[in-house]
Amino acid sequence: MPAVSAAARCAAGAPANEVAEDLFGFLRVLSDGTVLRSPAGPVFCPTTFPGTHPSVQWKEAVYDKAKNLRVRMYKPTPAPAPTASAGEQKLPVLVHFHGGGFCLGSCTWANVHEFCLRLAADAGAVVLSAGYRLAPEHRLPAAFDDGVGFMCWLRDQSVAASAADGWLTEAADFRRVFVTGDSAGGTIAHHLAVRAGSGSSAAEPGLVTVRGYVLFMPFFGGVRRTASEAECPEEAFPNLDLVDRFWRLSLPAGATRDHPAANPFGPDSPDLGSVDFPPVLVVVGGLDLIRDRTVDYAERLAAMGKPVEVAEFAGKPHGFYLHEPGSEATGELIQTVARFVDGCCAITASEAAA
Repeated sequence: MPAVSAAARCAAGAPANEVAEDLFGFLRVLSDGTVLRSPAGPVFCPTTFPGTHPSVQWKEAVYDKAKNLRVRMYKPTPAPAPTASAGEQKLPVLVHFHGGGFCLGSCTWANVHEFCLRLAADAGAVVLSAGYRLAPEHRLPAAFDDGVGFMCWLRDQSVAASAADGWLTEAADFRRVFVTGDSAGGTIAHHLAVRAGSGSSAAEPGLVTVRGYVLFMPFFGGVRRTASEAECPEEAFPNLDLVDRFWRLSLPAGATRDHPAANPFGPDSPDLGSVDFPPVLVVVGGLDLIRDRTVDYAERLAAMGKPVEVAEFAGKPHGFYLHEPGSEATGELIQTVARFVDGCCAITASEAAA
């Protein structure tokens, strides 16, 4: 789809009858396919949060210059005590992909930034918040391919010490990597797990070892409505109309919500029974309209004998940790992630010692 200049984005826009899709005025698609994106953030994303995390250092880098894809890197300080061994001085790595229905979102948005600051601080981990190309300019599987591209960048950081970012490598234990994602980012994490577990991805050679995946309320879809979708009130955020628009804009042209990118158990989706999954933590929101799909996903993986764990937060809506990153519930969520990471690493250590 043709791009538009910054001046055009700031213009008043086209008449209403030429607007085919409108997401909060932040993203509009015209009937001729032109995409208009506002230079300002959407109204539901605060520009600042009151919380601060002085114990966390962060910086930005470009991991794909050709596509101008950025990553924000976070590491907690101070470093472990000088008496610690070299291995103990390194921290587990949480690769994180933001949400936004594949159409919105950025690792630079204030709510994503604040959540990643707290995730690094409270989980005691290096957090790498990676951007990816957005739809409808770049329809799926572009975001999944960018996820693979980021993992390749991470591999390069781990094996090319002379060319790597020392700020990252001095803290990151590339042998303890976990792929996490919020909403659409959780869907990216799922597809990375499938690619790696089926041997169809070359994203993890070298020193990078992925020990597990954390899916925060993954954004799955399907033609058949679930009860939590059908019963979702219109005033909810997101509601069914919004998620349907996300799928219309992000899936390949003409595809239904049963496309493999959306529905992991659709008629054309790969058989997950043969996929070698490492441990997976699936986070569920009790008030999330995608709740039933998320629970079904975890139950099906468990029935296949996959190592899956479910953490459900009753009474919490989709993405509550982004709307209230400083809350007690978000702290509980991060501690759940930390326990999952510690558990996976302990299992690996015991297997190595056996």
